[in-house]
Amino acid sequence: MKRFFLALCLCAAGLSGFCAHCYPEKTYQAHWCSIHNGKQEVILNDKARADCVTKTHAIEFDFASKWAESIGQALYYAIATGLKPGIVLILENPQKEQKYLARVNAVAKKHGITVWTMKTSDLFVKNSCPQR
Repeated sequence: MKRFFLALCLCAAGLSGFCAHCYPEKTYQAHWCSIHNGKQEVILNDKARADCVTKTHAIEFDFASKWAESIGQALYYAIATGLKPGIVLILENPQKEQKYLARVNAVAKKHGITVWTMKTSDLFVKNSCPQR
């Protein structure tokens, strides 16, 4: 009972990522990066970490509502690595999150950022979102 109450408090305070999303960002990252022959959590010269680096791209993963943050990070990773900038935007509720995809695509088109999307169903799991 104490654990349930603690988890409930953390969710209410916004301190726990597992409450807001189906799966943690790292789950999507690991799946996508392995399929695309990338290397995860690449440490840059200034100790920043690129989420995934492939032969051609330095990639930032973010949930759809964090679309604006993903742009800055992808551009920075590209500068730091000399690779093309990329974003994998995670859409856990694609119908409601299309506005975020449209926003990131508008900026990406102008600044040469490659954008991929990933849905919960891309993880090949039977229950697409166990917490919903």
